[in-house]
Amino acid sequence: MRVVAAMSGGVDSAVAAARMLDAGHEVVGVHLALAQSAATLRESARGCCTIEDAGDARRVADRLGIPFYVWDMAERFKADVVDDFVAEYAAGRTPNPCLRCNEKIKFSALLDKALALGFDAVATGHYAQVVEVPDPAVPQEVRRELHRAVDMAKDQSYVLGVLTEDQLARAFFPLGDTTKPQIREEARERGFSIAKKPDSHDICFIADGDTRGWLGARLGERPGPIVDHEGQVLGEHGGAHGYTVGQRRGLGLKVPPADGSKRYVVSTDTRSNTVVVGPEELLGVDLIEGAHLRWCGPAPTGEVRVGAQVRAHGQEHPATARVEDGQRLVVHLDERIRGVAPGQSVVLYDGTRVVGSATISGTGRRSGTGGPTP
Repeated sequence: MRVVAAMSGGVDSAVAAARMLDAGHEVVGVHLALAQSAATLRESARGCCTIEDAGDARRVADRLGIPFYVWDMAERFKADVVDDFVAEYAAGRTPNPCLRCNEKIKFSALLDKALALGFDAVATGHYAQVVEVPDPAVPQEVRRELHRAVDMAKDQSYVLGVLTEDQLARAFFPLGDTTKPQIREEARERGFSIAKKPDSHDICFIADGDTRGWLGARLGERPGPIVDHEGQVLGEHGGAHGYTVGQRRGLGLKVPPADGSKRYVVSTDTRSNTVVVGPEELLGVDLIEGAHLRWCGPAPTGEVRVGAQVRAHGQEHPATARVEDGQRLVVHLDERIRGVAPGQSVVLYDGTRVVGSATISGTGRRSGTGGPTP
């Protein structure tokens, strides 16, 4: 099989490419140039697309003896990931750019180009597993399912929950059955100079990690009130886009709570440019509605029991889910959870299998349910 190995310059994608080669595939390494003005040197573990990263990927490809190319997808990345990120925050939502990158870049733009050039599949260094099972509809054939990785501390199945069944059919994740320490040791044994290279962190295009400052430079300062859930003005903010549901630090409130309790961002309204804060108990929700549905296999029918996860490395929560009108997902959580914001993604699991995902469009509370949980 002819395979494009996406090589970021990190240890994970390096070992993934090596394993695909060991498995007997014809492998070509491809580094995606996603930054429109790549830095010469990496300034931190958060940066992406530096010249150093491209050089690291090329050195690994040379050691493996495979062809290596750099594909410029900076414009596509800016439009589909960076600009989308800014627009979502401007609308008062909290997006996950890694899911959008996987959906729009790595398993759309990259995969489409690979297929157009005659390749059969794409391999990445994500920690997840693709499992082949008999297809109930066609017994003599198999269906590919997306499952969690063995190393739960590194599991990345959440950010792959946007992949469709067709995309999974052409995707390989060679690291899913291995822990990260084992991967680093394998890289060392293979003689890769990047065996000890630090992992990159979200959000890759905000190198210093200052999301509020980065957004402020693009959306500008828009001072507005910070109010409590009863409408009392407690302070002022520089722009509602700089706050997200569940946030506690950096609020700068001028009026302390009478009972000394902590206060959190409960909601933001970019139309009125208002940030609402309140006590912790107001954060608990047990109803999630989602749009932009993506299924990693056949779409579920009727009401199904699932595990629902709303953060990349968050806890999985038992729930019941159903699809209404084919376009809206409704998730009823068994217990209330905190800090769920529109724009985040909810990914559904059946055991270790990823069922699919949706972008959270709204949250709420059902009557008669228990109190908030951590």
